[in-house]
Amino acid sequence: MAGSSLSASASLSDALVILGAAGVVIPVFARFRITPVIGFILVGLLVGPYGLGGQVTAYPWLVHVTISNPEILRPFADFGIILLLFSVGLELSFKRLWAMRRQVFGLGAAELFGCGLLLALSLATTGQVSHGAALGLGLALTLSSTALVLPIAGTRTPVGRAALAMLLFEDLALVPIIFLLGALAPHLAPHLDGVGGGLAELGQTLWMGATVVAVLLVAGHYMLPRLFAQAARTKSPELFLSASLLVVIVASLATAGVGLSPIVGALIAGLLIAETEYHGEVEGITAPFKGLALGIFLITVGMGLDLAVLLANLAPILLATGGVLLLKAVVTGVLLRITGARSGTAVEVGILLASPSETTLIVLSAAAAAGLIAAETAQFWQIVTAIGLIITPILAWVGRRLARRMEQGTIAPLVEEIEAGPHAIIIGFGRVGRMVADLLAAHNKAYVGIDQDPDLVRDALENGYAASFGDALRVASLERLGLGQATAVILTMDDPVGAQKLVKKLRGAHPDLPIIARARDASHAAALYRAGASHAVPETLESSLQLAEAVLVDMGVAMGFVIASIHEKRDELRQLIMDEGELETKPRLKSGSLRRG
Repeated sequence: MAGSSLSASASLSDALVILGAAGVVIPVFARFRITPVIGFILVGLLVGPYGLGGQVTAYPWLVHVTISNPEILRPFADFGIILLLFSVGLELSFKRLWAMRRQVFGLGAAELFGCGLLLALSLATTGQVSHGAALGLGLALTLSSTALVLPIAGTRTPVGRAALAMLLFEDLALVPIIFLLGALAPHLAPHLDGVGGGLAELGQTLWMGATVVAVLLVAGHYMLPRLFAQAARTKSPELFLSASLLVVIVASLATAGVGLSPIVGALIAGLLIAETEYHGEVEGITAPFKGLALGIFLITVGMGLDLAVLLANLAPILLATGGVLLLKAVVTGVLLRITGARSGTAVEVGILLASPSETTLIVLSAAAAAGLIAAETAQFWQIVTAIGLIITPILAWVGRRLARRMEQGTIAPLVEEIEAGPHAIIIGFGRVGRMVADLLAAHNKAYVGIDQDPDLVRDALENGYAASFGDALRVASLERLGLGQATAVILTMDDPVGAQKLVKKLRGAHPDLPIIARARDASHAAALYRAGASHAVPETLESSLQLAEAVLVDMGVAMGFVIASIHEKRDELRQLIMDEGELETKPRLKSGSLRRG
């Protein structure tokens, strides 16, 4: 009885550590725009057996803030990986894969096999690992982090689109890689015999696996829409969640039962659900479980990092990390250049994808379980992978800076094209900046735009806009664009602090220059007015005024009266902001304005 009480107490302590980590890590790291992946690894390192957990004997009270039995977390960590691959399937869908087939299966395949082959050859030439181990390590280290890269790069820029294509192929290839390493282990592992038996078993696994996959695809196509439609009719979120988890678990068990990895079934389940109209609801309702389970997996990764091993092998680990980063960055960048990408894009994507990923850890575990690599070798490369994950945001910053420097030399500054006459300067040439440029051009007003994103500038130039690359926060960049002859400066940049500093600089250097600035809300607009802006346009209030205008017109109020009342309200709000007065949550139009209609 006492033993069971102690076990229950230890389990509650473990749960407290995990939930506490999720409650602290995610908000803190989100506050600094850092992925929580890094935070979970660091938490695992702190509370694991090589951190504070190793001091429990000397300090018994630490049992309440450490993980007492890391093996207990293993099933939850495995379930986190299953949900991760399920979510990848939800995001892919067969239609999206088909639309991106050339980039995914062309560029993505070349990157995976090119980097994997070169890494395997490099490792094999050292003589420290067998050819089978070199193959497993090469494929593992080639994988890049979808969880880290896509939030950094997005999917709408050239950098994001190139990264997405390669990451999609890696996500698709993850399952075959794990399967092949396990199936081929009997004749790749140096200490195992029976090549013929291994090939026969491989053939049996292949045809049984293909049969199960075909059954899942056919059955899922016909059964899943009906299953989720029935769950949706009940209007019960609990039943919908249960149906989602049931599909994932059944598909995972089906593939695991014939020798395939359970994540094969999870990926197929995600792809099938992505084809239904319920994929958005499924993705949203399972996201918290995926995030928590993946966090547990990353905590187990951190718990497996031995600081003593790191310090004892610091030079080899740093050398291995640098070698992997350099090789992957060079190969990826060269492939992008060959396929026609600009030099800046190629450099930025190459550096961004240089680190190994959380899926690298999965492949390392699979290779170790198959006997391809020793446990000590797996631990060494786990440390290399963890270091790569932690420094990925730094690599992204370095890649962006290098790309901007390279693009700055290739994008024409347009100084020669700017007429000597008056013109407006638009700072920030994204969606809002282009809209302003279109309206200025429609009224035959000269302008020039400036942005420090080379992709935006290049795209603007290709579409006929007058744009220049540069850092607008340096007044010298604006002087180069003819600031002394500017009729107005329009700030559309989405950087509240930077906008305030720039307005203050411009007002100090040019007291009479009209400065019109985009503001996020009323308080930001008030800060811009204090800095010296001639006009500050709060996005939130403008959307409210446009909504009120549409309502009044639809209610039959004459357009002239509506426009007059909107202008009157806009002036009133502007004065309140300038006077730092308090605004009502829902500004009301004056009753006289309505009576005029």
